[in-house]
Amino acid sequence: MVLRIGFTGDVMLGRVVDDRQRRRSVDAVWGSTLERLRSLDGLVINLECCLSTRGQQWQRTYRPFHFRADPDWAIPALEHAGVDVCTLANNHILDYEEVALRDTFAALDDAGIARAGAGETIDEALEPAVRTISGSNADSDDTLEVAVISLTDNTPEYAASEDSPGTAWIDIAVDDTETRQRVAAALERARETNPDLVVASLHWGPNMVTTPPDSFREFGRWLVEEGVDVVHGHSAHVFQAIEVHEGCPIIYDAGDFVDDYRVDPELRNDRSFLFVLSVTADGDPVELRLHPTEIDDCAVHEASSGTAEWSRNRMRNLSEPFETSFDRDGDALVLSLEA
Repeated sequence: MVLRIGFTGDVMLGRVVDDRQRRRSVDAVWGSTLERLRSLDGLVINLECCLSTRGQQWQRTYRPFHFRADPDWAIPALEHAGVDVCTLANNHILDYEEVALRDTFAALDDAGIARAGAGETIDEALEPAVRTISGSNADSDDTLEVAVISLTDNTPEYAASEDSPGTAWIDIAVDDTETRQRVAAALERARETNPDLVVASLHWGPNMVTTPPDSFREFGRWLVEEGVDVVHGHSAHVFQAIEVHEGCPIIYDAGDFVDDYRVDPELRNDRSFLFVLSVTADGDPVELRLHPTEIDDCAVHEASSGTAEWSRNRMRNLSEPFETSFDRDGDALVLSLEA
């Protein structure tokens, strides 16, 4: 039996999304994807905002955008979609200062949603999110122990230190001593939980860039060689290529899943995928399935046929230089990971 774990790009629930959600059902933000999300055995998202109604906008350094969502609706929305893990190592989790960061911790913890990538100290920020994923088949008792580490190279002013809260910040460089030490510490803590599957979720690189730099390729491969089973990248607001290294998928960027952003007519940051990884109960990835999505009216939807075709073609073209080829099943792209 295989278990299916979904991965999304940025889930930004603040600003206009927050305003809309105060006047519609908590499920509305998931649009027509809700049934598919709820059918998964596990779900990992990058939460691109804090969950709070308190705090003041970060002013210590220049920040053009500040994202905050009311946990009174946001937490039920995450629960209804079946979110298991929120990664917090990103460039918006401290947008409303430490009080809102701590409110985010408390809201997720009270809801039983695991989190990684931010903490009261750098040691806490490096702790993995750990979840036991159970199969949806009532006749099966298969489970999967999943450990997720979350890291970012964005917004160094948000970095946690030995005595101040913030994110698990690193420099994306394999030869950087501090980076190697931090990644090693995070992976060691993940291994101590005896996981079947190790996920590295990385909020890396600049916005609106369609191709990962060589340093990211080197870093992603190095993570796999260090024992990571899937690399879950995000930050660019547009999806990037997928590479398979030693049988493990590297999703260089999952794009945007929910937001209120201005849409670039060429790069189409409103289009992406729900990435669904099929894993055996022993933790072996066997397939990655890409379900096309699009954002409309501050909600995510199953992509229309035309949009789905555009996204499939773009993903094929982006991934071809990485020697990654896909099959097709209905609207989805399918990437086999079996030898």
